[in-house]
Amino acid sequence: MKKYNIQNYIRYKEDVKRAVARLEGKMWDEYTREELTIKFLPLVENIARKFATSQQASGVMSIMDLIQEGNLNLCKAVDRIDWPRIQESEDQEKTMKSFLSKRIKGGIRRAIDINRGQMRLPEHVTNSIRKNFGKDKKMVAMFFNSIFLSIDAGNRDEDDMLYQIEDKSEPYNQEFLNMYLMSLLRQHLNSKEYDVLRLSYGLDCDKHSAKQIAAKLGIEGSGAYVRVSQLKKQAVDKLIENVDHSQVLDYL
Repeated sequence: MKKYNIQNYIRYKEDVKRAVARLEGKMWDEYTREELTIKFLPLVENIARKFATSQQASGVMSIMDLIQEGNLNLCKAVDRIDWPRIQESEDQEKTMKSFLSKRIKGGIRRAIDINRGQMRLPEHVTNSIRKNFGKDKKMVAMFFNSIFLSIDAGNRDEDDMLYQIEDKSEPYNQEFLNMYLMSLLRQHLNSKEYDVLRLSYGLDCDKHSAKQIAAKLGIEGSGAYVRVSQLKKQAVDKLIENVDHSQVLDYL
């Protein structure tokens, strides 16, 4: 990170700290839209800082870029707050943070994926991977994370399109890639894990929500969508653990 970016980051943190301090003691129904946005700027900074130190954003976006993208999505999320749900919650601030965090993280992930474009690994790094004989799982994780993020990025709403430039590049044939992904899923996952990923990412059908997937798979109860999310994470982790890096190297 360049020196001027560090100075801007420090100045930004100090400005936010002072702005938030002026809002202390207010009740939820007393906040204006602008004040509510200011109150959760530290949440954006915290999320952006975690992304900035991750392999996902390294070399793609700076901390200030991530904060800017996070703030943009915070503003949009504030306009979409489900107030009846917040008011029914026993811990309103925790529920509010959970609601906003999900949308801030999603916006930052989309921005990283768009800015990453068709980046390729240097040849010497690729050669080093080939010498690992499948022991290095980081590249396998990079493959699945990148592919699934790319699929999710296709779900941008109209508001997103106002602020983001459409990525028209086609680094791979999506239909063939989906077929290849499904072959890996069938090889390494059980039937329920396979169906969760297939339906979630629409590999051979329209994308399904967690609620729709739970209904199709007969998962019942108030926590059904949570179970679907657990199965989704479990399936991806299993793929990363069991797929050999040589099976995905050509797509990196």
